[in-house]
Amino acid sequence: MAAEPETMDPPVTMSHGEKRDEESPKTAHAQSESATDSPSEENDQGLHDNSNVPRLSYPKLFWFFFYNFGLFAWGGPVAQIALIKDKLVTQDKWITLARFQRVFSVYQILPGPEAAELCMFFGCLSAGRIGGIIAGLAFILPGFVLMLVASYVYTLAGFENKYFNASFRALQPIVAAMILRAAHKIAEHCVRKHDTKKIDPFLVFAAVCTAINCALRLNIFVSLGLYGIIYMFIVHRLWIPATILFVLQYVGYAIYAVLRGIPSPVSLALGVARTPSLINLFVLGLVAGSLSFGGAYTAIPFVQVEAVLLGAWLPQSVFIDGIAIGNILPAPLVIFATFVGFQGAYLDTGSLGNAFAGAVIITLGMFTPCFLFTVAGHELLEKLVRNKFLASFFDGLCASVVGVIATIAVQILKASVEGNLNIVKGEGATLAQAVTATAQVGPAAVLYMLALAVLYKFTNKYTALFLVIAGAVSG
Repeated sequence: MAAEPETMDPPVTMSHGEKRDEESPKTAHAQSESATDSPSEENDQGLHDNSNVPRLSYPKLFWFFFYNFGLFAWGGPVAQIALIKDKLVTQDKWITLARFQRVFSVYQILPGPEAAELCMFFGCLSAGRIGGIIAGLAFILPGFVLMLVASYVYTLAGFENKYFNASFRALQPIVAAMILRAAHKIAEHCVRKHDTKKIDPFLVFAAVCTAINCALRLNIFVSLGLYGIIYMFIVHRLWIPATILFVLQYVGYAIYAVLRGIPSPVSLALGVARTPSLINLFVLGLVAGSLSFGGAYTAIPFVQVEAVLLGAWLPQSVFIDGIAIGNILPAPLVIFATFVGFQGAYLDTGSLGNAFAGAVIITLGMFTPCFLFTVAGHELLEKLVRNKFLASFFDGLCASVVGVIATIAVQILKASVEGNLNIVKGEGATLAQAVTATAQVGPAAVLYMLALAVLYKFTNKYTALFLVIAGAVSG
């Protein structure tokens, strides 16, 4: 982790939105431009300068990150990162813009929510490693508490309440639209070359092939690693090894399909949470957090297959409801794991005490990897990212994540638009049940198209919140 500051400036102002100094916006903008005009200057100036970072006591540091970022983390990762950048780089000038961009590039390729990792990084600069932990907790705490409350209210309302269920069924196609829009946003920077900012066709190809592999039920983590290696070979013009690896994946799949049949939907599962015991929930969160490249969207399919498909201790509809709630809270989206832990532990024992314990345990597991990566050694991570071989590997991996996210969006859309059609397919369904289930398909499809149109038309950070409220009311 970066060294602690050797000199101190006057303490930063603690109120939200106030500036540290009286420089004009034009001056600040000019300084930002001068910091990035020349690559050589970027390497020599500001990348290790901590002189503007204030030394805050632990209580003040907690309040600073809690008030300025934790309470205002609405609108998803893009809005959260923009808020941190505007406050700490543009206004208070803790570090230079060039250094911020370097730091952010490191966290983009690591598992975990980038906004939380940035808060930890700045906390480390101000008060060492303990400060990093405090800053991360301060950022996460508001969303965690709100998700705990939402999970409790969800349980109190009852799974059989028809009005409650109708509201959340209406949210499911909206969640599918949100995830598809997120895939597009992530693709906008994941499939571009760093030097020219032009779209790299090989990265697009990696994303498309990963989506195809998901449809073929190939393990997504095998695909992520494989296309990271293939792109690493391509960047260094090792065409023959890249081609061999690409062909071998499908040859291996064909052999497996002939001998064992098409892989089952649970082929992704590791079997770490066959029951929602507290230890299993912690391991589930720990593994999902370690594999969350691209943020929560990569963790979603792993948690889903363990809890919904293999373990079968959480209904699919309840799982999607948790993602919907996570989209509207001021928190990283991985906070949906808190909901999964709460509902899983409650459905397992019927005890609210066990439910709250499950929520806390799985959240600890989910966030432990990003705390360890960030607090333990940011400087080492920066060195790894500068390595050309590893940098190209992570580029291929991140592009593949786009294909995974797009597949998740399609799967959730399928589940939400189908509604309760499984009732119709089952034996003993009455005519009234069949009519009711079929009637849900049309409105769900309309909600999906409307939500997607709104998400593309309006980019305000409160758009997701508006959509969720409107969807709940319409349901």
